[in-house]
Amino acid sequence: MRLKGTCANAPASLRRTALDYPKQILAVWLSIVLVFALAQIGWADGRTELKPGWDMFTPEQDIQIGREAAQQAQRQMPMLNDRRVDDYLNQLGLKLAAHAPGYKYPYQYRCVNSMEINAFALPGGFVFINRGAIIAADDEAQLAGVMAHETSHVALRHGTNQATKANAWQVPLGILGAIAGGGSIGGLLTQLGAGFTVNSILLKNSREDESQADVLGTQILYDSGYDPRGMSQFFEKIQAESKGKEPVQFFSNHPNPGNRIERVDQEVDNLGGPEPNYKTDSPEFQSIKRYLKSLPPPPKNASASSRPSARPPAPSDRTQRFQTDGMELRFPDNWMESGQGSAFSLFPEGGLAGATNGQSSMAYGVMVNMFGPTDDNGEPTLEAATDQLIESLAQGNPKMRVTRQHERMSLGGSEALSTYLSNESPLGGRETDWLVTTMRPEGVLYFICVAPEADYGSYDRSFHAIIESVRFSR
Repeated sequence: MRLKGTCANAPASLRRTALDYPKQILAVWLSIVLVFALAQIGWADGRTELKPGWDMFTPEQDIQIGREAAQQAQRQMPMLNDRRVDDYLNQLGLKLAAHAPGYKYPYQYRCVNSMEINAFALPGGFVFINRGAIIAADDEAQLAGVMAHETSHVALRHGTNQATKANAWQVPLGILGAIAGGGSIGGLLTQLGAGFTVNSILLKNSREDESQADVLGTQILYDSGYDPRGMSQFFEKIQAESKGKEPVQFFSNHPNPGNRIERVDQEVDNLGGPEPNYKTDSPEFQSIKRYLKSLPPPPKNASASSRPSARPPAPSDRTQRFQTDGMELRFPDNWMESGQGSAFSLFPEGGLAGATNGQSSMAYGVMVNMFGPTDDNGEPTLEAATDQLIESLAQGNPKMRVTRQHERMSLGGSEALSTYLSNESPLGGRETDWLVTTMRPEGVLYFICVAPEADYGSYDRSFHAIIESVRFSR
């Protein structure tokens, strides 16, 4: 059988085998084929492969969570709000983000009017760069290194991955579905401790997260045409300047994975070194840097803080009704509600504050949620399930202590347990946490009534009134 289009149809003078060609030509031909083959299977360089960790959220939910937290951040941070600077940061940031792998988030970059050398990223692409970090960079490649690092945290979904690991047993799937359906996410942020605070769980990256962001950031710099050594050069610069002094804020908020500079340089070698004609600086960067230096100094003590400026008003004796599927209760009419289903929070204005443990951002109020206990021998007892819940809470609150052991009580006509805990307050000092648990068909329903120790007596009567008002309809 003859095949059309093969060399069998060619004239005899052209029908030669590879053995007919000089060895030099054959070697060149094989080299060309090998180069194209390697390019096709992605062996152009030896870059480190990175993948996001386990995450209970979708990328679309990352955006919703990040947008809400970013709005909180902009109310609490001393934003520069200078269009010239923000436009420059967005132009540079979007150039870098174009080379970020994974989901294409709507990246946004904004300048914080603080001279601390720092930057942070929230899920969904909301990146904040301190004025001090821009001024500290010697050239655009160094600033791009900082921004590529933060962009990598978003691309690798580190914020919601940390929230997932911290809250895997506490977040009901129903509320996650509510986000996708366009429901309010304020309650979810409170339940996760994921609203914007200085120590929000969304910003508590591990050393492994930091190492991954360093590596991916180096790759993004390389792919964007910048000197990929810009990131390690920036780290070296601020490390040298802070020697013998208090650590630069960037290193305080970004735990050093160890050998950070060496690992970045190793990834540069994996990539084959800087590309020819790589970019290091630009007139635009130097112009923005001079402009920032010419502006008035930031306000004193300009840093992120969400502590209330004063105690919340006393709980009102008048009450309002809160109803959810299968349960209703009453709470002070000068408090507000957030959340839905079996995961919600009730708190006064000014009741939310900066968390010290990343697990809760509530200083005054009541948190309600479901917990799914486990038992290899069947359904656990309420005591065993409550112990599991306390152990789970303690994972994100290492300084939490039980101050009064379980006592039996009634909640809405059902058997319940009362347990008192002590924990660090986001306002400083200690807080009292009254934990009330009861078994429901879905798992353990729990209430945590929170107030600083010094103020708890003023809230105790209102907390008891809320618990005593609970009624179950099924």
